[in-house]
Amino acid sequence: MTLYILAFLSGMLTLLSPCILPVLPFVFARQDRPAAQGSLPLLAGLAVAFATVATLGAVAGAWAVHLNQAGRWVALASLAWFALSLLLPGVAGWWSRPLVRAGERLLRVKTQRPWLGSALLGVATGLVWSPCAGPVLGLVLSSAALAGPGVQTSLLLLSYAAGAALALWVALRMGARPLAALKARCLPGVAGRRVAGGVMLVAVCAVALGLDTGVLARLTGPGAAGLEARLLQGAMPGAEAAELPAGRNATPRPSSLPIESTRASLDGGSQWLNAAPQSMAALRGKVVLVNFWTYSCVNCLRTLPYVKAWAQKYADRGLVVVGVHTPEFAFEKDTGNVQRALKDLGIAYPVVQDNDFRIWRSFDNRYWPALYFVDAQGRVRHHQFGEGGHAASERVIEELLREAGAPATATSASAAQPDTRGLGLAADAATLRSPETYLGYEKGSRPRVAGSVVADLPANYSAAPLQTNTWSLAGNWTLAPEFVQVHQPDGRLAVRFEARDANLVLGTATGQPVRFRVTLDGQPPGIHHGTDVDADGNGVADATRLYQLIRQGGAVKPRTVEIQFLDAGARGYAFTFG
Repeated sequence: MTLYILAFLSGMLTLLSPCILPVLPFVFARQDRPAAQGSLPLLAGLAVAFATVATLGAVAGAWAVHLNQAGRWVALASLAWFALSLLLPGVAGWWSRPLVRAGERLLRVKTQRPWLGSALLGVATGLVWSPCAGPVLGLVLSSAALAGPGVQTSLLLLSYAAGAALALWVALRMGARPLAALKARCLPGVAGRRVAGGVMLVAVCAVALGLDTGVLARLTGPGAAGLEARLLQGAMPGAEAAELPAGRNATPRPSSLPIESTRASLDGGSQWLNAAPQSMAALRGKVVLVNFWTYSCVNCLRTLPYVKAWAQKYADRGLVVVGVHTPEFAFEKDTGNVQRALKDLGIAYPVVQDNDFRIWRSFDNRYWPALYFVDAQGRVRHHQFGEGGHAASERVIEELLREAGAPATATSASAAQPDTRGLGLAADAATLRSPETYLGYEKGSRPRVAGSVVADLPANYSAAPLQTNTWSLAGNWTLAPEFVQVHQPDGRLAVRFEARDANLVLGTATGQPVRFRVTLDGQPPGIHHGTDVDADGNGVADATRLYQLIRQGGAVKPRTVEIQFLDAGARGYAFTFG
């Protein structure tokens, strides 16, 4: 339910985003009609069309994106025809004759539907609307893709679209009287219709030529995205709890923790690593901590030091930690990549690859990372979504171990001491103002470039000026569903951010190392360099993983980090911050 509410509120916030500007002429085109015949069916059509297309794109892959492109052109043609009808009464009379004759027949059988035209206009508008991707929309699309096709997926995306539609309806109501007065005084009758048609035609041409991309890139600011980020943090605060209490009683003691689920299962994984296949039945009598994670997820990597510390501290008392590696990107399905990550990260406990999301769905999970605490009877008693809450999580482990009759040890009264160096250090919530930024077109926002953006084909791009929480490309790149790939040396990828840390999920197309150089506001990072680059900004992408580029010392302010790739073949997947 929380995600539905977040999606709805995030949709409402689109009214504050410049990405709503291209659809406003179409929405206001039916403002002069009764709500039941004009604005309401139009907005309903917009919401349904967007939710349908987004659902297809999230669960069906790239073919649905290309299908949507075809539908987009059909919708643009329809909107252009509608605009010409307003602009030129002769055109309206010519094309409406067959509709009038059809309407007369409909009237004879009393099936007139005055709202249908508005609904169809809304559907066409929904096909050309591309909302600015913020952190909540990214989470919505991720959850939709992971949940698969179904009612829940459609309702999730419909919640987002409904929020946007409600915000537009409020704007329409607030602007109705001023707009009506303006039309009555300055634009009466045919003149008003012609002006409306002209504005719509300009909007159609701008969208068709990709001019809206450049204009919106110059207008896009951190406002709506920042509000979404704070909204997401407010819904999942992950606040640290008080220190771990001492407890040395080895007598089994019932816990007050509720039973959240009795359906926990580890069946369905594609490959077990570090151990033979495990099952909940075989683990009866043990307290089990199930960690859903994926190795390029920065939130997972910041939680990992605590999970490793608990696995080591409580192993002798009967705690079993199982990592469920559920991939977000395609490269994370590769067993070799996961094995390398386990070695690099020092993970020794059992890990199962959940490439088909079967274990994920059996837990009804929706988040990376997610911790599920299973008691000795195989029942889920507690969960922690997202990073944080480490002290509270350790208290739960202690409580379930006491309930199972595990003996106390000399270290029971002290909290585990994780190694949080490098990527393991918790985000600085006080200075974090930038959300995760996907680069592939399935979940990503548009890059700020001069001119239009082409999907799935190499193209030359020139970077446009950046504002906070926007990114750009320069050089010869391909925008793919999950990543952007550079085809020639000296390609550049940049982002303007406000956070202590800047990281990039980065890999190579061929598996060969790719050299890169990082600058911070045009200069070598110096003392602000991350763990994967030196003070001069030099680094090498030798595996597909998360690379820490920048860790600022001192005061945090908006900065621009640019990555210059000295070799071709690099693939960028997502920027993350901390």
